[in-house]
Amino acid sequence: MIISGMRNFDLEKIIYSTDLEMYKKALELYEKSKVTEFKFENGMCHATVIGREPYHTSIIQIDYEYGHCDCYMGQKEILCKHMVATAIYSLYLGKPIPKKLKNIHTKPVSSEKTGSLTLDEIKLTKKSFSEASKYIKAYPGSTRYWFSYQASLTEGCLRLSETISNLPVCMDSAILIIQLLLKIDKKLSSGGVDDSDGVVGDFISDTVNVLIDYTQIDKSIIASFELLTKGRTCFGWESELVRIFDEQE
Repeated sequence: MIISGMRNFDLEKIIYSTDLEMYKKALELYEKSKVTEFKFENGMCHATVIGREPYHTSIIQIDYEYGHCDCYMGQKEILCKHMVATAIYSLYLGKPIPKKLKNIHTKPVSSEKTGSLTLDEIKLTKKSFSEASKYIKAYPGSTRYWFSYQASLTEGCLRLSETISNLPVCMDSAILIIQLLLKIDKKLSSGGVDDSDGVVGDFISDTVNVLIDYTQIDKSIIASFELLTKGRTCFGWESELVRIFDEQE
């Protein structure tokens, strides 16, 4: 029987650090009961995953990204959907996956639902933003870490996107999002973040669109854009929001 403290991953980690298309395919294998003959043995998880043919997988119990599968990708030592499906099985052992962990957002969108945030919900949102933002960190400077570094930026943006997409449309949500964007902007301008691939920039642009969408539902939210009138950001992403603020009736 697996001991919970022996894993350094959960389903959220799999979602946010794995190619999303691969995750969806792995989830489908899991939900269609294609993961068979599963067992824990000597710190490893073993299974036979039924695809075009039966594929035998083995992953390290504490880190699903290290292991083997005898499919085409696995033979090249590349993480495959069969290994990811085995990792999912190791967490849920055939039980249903929570609905909120099945439909994830690849970019921030407006929930389009008006509401409000309690003080506790505001604190939880700030905590979620803070934890996700840790993945958007300074580049260590060595080319050997480039791909893992970009993966970290992507994971951070995906985690932030999920939190933003579940917020109600209200003034508190808008203020929290603006404060988040300003903190990320500071990381880009003086925090050593290397966004050469544009992952963080795209996230910021998509999040600005979320704020614009908010104003279509509740025009009073435009008042929160005043926070952006006190100075320019490093890429000027705030310009459209400032324009909307300046032109409000």
